[in-house]
Amino acid sequence: MAQANRYPEFLPQRLPQIIAERLGVDPPQVVVGAGATGVAMQIMQAVLGDGETMAFATPTFDGYPIMADMMGIKAVTVPLDRAGRQDLGALSEIVDDRTGLVVVCRPHNPTGTLVSAVDLEVFLASIPPRVVVILDEAYVEFVDDADAVDVLGLVRRYPNVLVLRTFSKAFGLAGLRIGYAFGGRELAARVRRWQLPFGMSCAAVAAVTASYAAEDELRARVTRITAERELLRDALRQNGVQVPRSHANFLFLGGPRTAPALQRAGIVAKSYADGSARIAVGDRAAGRAVLRTLRKL
Repeated sequence: MAQANRYPEFLPQRLPQIIAERLGVDPPQVVVGAGATGVAMQIMQAVLGDGETMAFATPTFDGYPIMADMMGIKAVTVPLDRAGRQDLGALSEIVDDRTGLVVVCRPHNPTGTLVSAVDLEVFLASIPPRVVVILDEAYVEFVDDADAVDVLGLVRRYPNVLVLRTFSKAFGLAGLRIGYAFGGRELAARVRRWQLPFGMSCAAVAAVTASYAAEDELRARVTRITAERELLRDALRQNGVQVPRSHANFLFLGGPRTAPALQRAGIVAKSYADGSARIAVGDRAAGRAVLRTLRKL
């Protein structure tokens, strides 16, 4: 706070350098912004022309349809399959001459499901090079190493791909609004043109540096959350609740009475029109409260 009276960099330089070094890419390949949402907005502003559309699965992260509506962009959507997974084949089929942007979440928000590395590669190969693809990895730190994708290889092979990440989830810096994307130099440069001057706080560099230095704490936090997630999922499934396997820090609970029941119990959850809900994985006591509530259904 001692330097809170000072302006941050006019356009961020140090933060992209720190992130690029961590990733093993060149700084010009990195774009930063106000959380992953802010970076996604920059991407949409940079790549979508008049009359162009964007495509994604639904339901998805609320930010995408909200920002599309804000910008007057038509969003073309495909439903998730019965297991809560993105149907990449159907998503590829709706790409046409008007499509300028496609979003794939890995893991998916709100279900936590994961498209395989093979299916992702097939999908990317099917997309015209002129169409930009956001690979949203907001929850990537919760994905097991065995399910990881070689994203550096992807951005080398597909210059139209931007990998989107955030420090809001596993790193616990949601209030500081720090997100980034990386990809090919040319595409990153297009997005960087929409960088907001003075848009990244002075605290961002210090927070990211400290977060990268605390890797052991990050791993311990992720291990604790994923273990609690699996315990809660197993217990819910044993009580008849539909819960897809999640690769994130939340669970998606199916059923038309789920969201209303949680709301009546005073449990904060993201509700959906069909009565399903998404809950963040918390401590053991929070999980027990959810379980007690849904046992009564």
